[in-house]
Amino acid sequence: MLGLMQNQALSISSLIEFAARHHGEGEIVSRRVEGDIHRYTYIEAAQRSRQLAGALDALGLQMGQRVASIAWNGYRHMEMYFGVSGSGRVLHTINPRMHPEQIAWVMHHAQDQVVCFDMTFLPIVKAIHSKCPSVKHWVALCDADKLPADAGLPGLLSYEALLAQHAMAYAWPELDENTASSMCYTSGTTGNPKAALYSHRSTVLHAYAAALPDVMCLSARDSILPVVPMFHVNAWGIPYSAALTGAKLVFPGPGMDGKSIYELIEQERVTYAAGVPTIWQMLLGHMEPNGLRFSTLKRTVIGGSACPPAMITAFNDKYGVEVLHAWGMTEMSPLGTLCTLKNKHLGLSEGDKMKVRLKQGRAIFGVDMKIVNAEGKELPWDGKTYGDLLVKGSWVLREYFQGEGDAVPVLPLVDGWFPTGDVATIDADGYMQITDRSKDVIKSGGEWISSIDIENIAVAHPAVAMAACIGMKHPKWDERPIVAVVKKPGAEVSREALLQFYQGKAAKWQIPDDVVFLDTIPMGATGKMQKSKLREILKDYQLPDLR
Repeated sequence: MLGLMQNQALSISSLIEFAARHHGEGEIVSRRVEGDIHRYTYIEAAQRSRQLAGALDALGLQMGQRVASIAWNGYRHMEMYFGVSGSGRVLHTINPRMHPEQIAWVMHHAQDQVVCFDMTFLPIVKAIHSKCPSVKHWVALCDADKLPADAGLPGLLSYEALLAQHAMAYAWPELDENTASSMCYTSGTTGNPKAALYSHRSTVLHAYAAALPDVMCLSARDSILPVVPMFHVNAWGIPYSAALTGAKLVFPGPGMDGKSIYELIEQERVTYAAGVPTIWQMLLGHMEPNGLRFSTLKRTVIGGSACPPAMITAFNDKYGVEVLHAWGMTEMSPLGTLCTLKNKHLGLSEGDKMKVRLKQGRAIFGVDMKIVNAEGKELPWDGKTYGDLLVKGSWVLREYFQGEGDAVPVLPLVDGWFPTGDVATIDADGYMQITDRSKDVIKSGGEWISSIDIENIAVAHPAVAMAACIGMKHPKWDERPIVAVVKKPGAEVSREALLQFYQGKAAKWQIPDDVVFLDTIPMGATGKMQKSKLREILKDYQLPDLR
């Protein structure tokens, strides 16, 4: 027997229409490439999204064809989230921090038909446009009078002029909820990037889950600043969840430095912010020397890479901001876990609460997870046993879009589970903690050493800005850890002092054998440390003889 309820497909267009109908006055504020601040409402956002959909019809785009964006976080980019996907096309968000050759590769692989870009990225577009034969239209996200005469792009269109040609009377098509909606490529740390192809159903379910009280806890009373880029896994789904809840959205545009972020938080009375650790490091680096405080910010979700304990302590103790540790992947849309305390933890000491907060958190309904050994046997949830982390769920990838251009699609699942490439523990309360990437874990004398733990201790030192731990070959122990360190401007610390700093904070055999001081640590396109490049930099390094 089937239920007798209405069967209404989950669609991305329904999110923006809901926001316009029930939270029409809700604000969307953007710092623009033009340098000013733009403000409008959900009603206007919905209207312009419909105009964009009509414009894509007029350009002759078929259902399922791809429209790419190379853009900062802003209102025009948000209109693409709804106007492209809602009209049955697929939004392909491109990370402009990738190498131009890699950008051209993903555009060819995706067979993008239209590319919309912020004028900041005109040099990238000029460098690659001749290598993108599938692209029929290049659209600058600006007014017609801002189009450069010497762009070198035949037929370059103005986004604003394109929208102005189309009325707001547009009827969204009725789509199967499993219709593809958007795609995001992995950063391509091994081989070519791979594309996760999301659906309307997976996106809406993810938006629901992200807004839950024990996840991001979003509401119409929030003013949300997504610093996480809209080209990085759809800004963790925040634009969709904001529309679902009617929350105010504040977009930073190209102003990603600590000073600009702080000013926007204060001016727009931001209550909730989301970003990777490197962004918050810049923010705290601006606030501390200037004696600044937050007047409205209450919560921040930090993901992308493990958040150092020192950062959680600084936000919580010094600035009164709750840090929500999160974990996910491009292949997971991206949210998998988020760390909020259970009732049983509320009476714990601050030190014991911190031990919980340092974990990546509990699985969100819609995602399941397990840890396994090398033979695929499931391991116990005791908070101590390490294993390879596998996941499955309603917004977890089944297979990659066209593999890496191969005729046969890449099928990554293992008995229905997606192998994340992370090594983790899970405790009896279901809290998962990433101990390493499987390719970064250090095996010393038959025992695992977590590079993340070593890095977290180093960055807790007042002179250390960044730290990366890698394993080096050792004739007796197989591998031994060393830590590469970037010092804070004007700060000094010696190798001996930093190694001494580890005493009492890590087991003696886990303490690094050496410290290497660098000017910079190589970073990837999504703000993560690139340890493969670090190993290349240190390929001639020799461990000290500690016998």
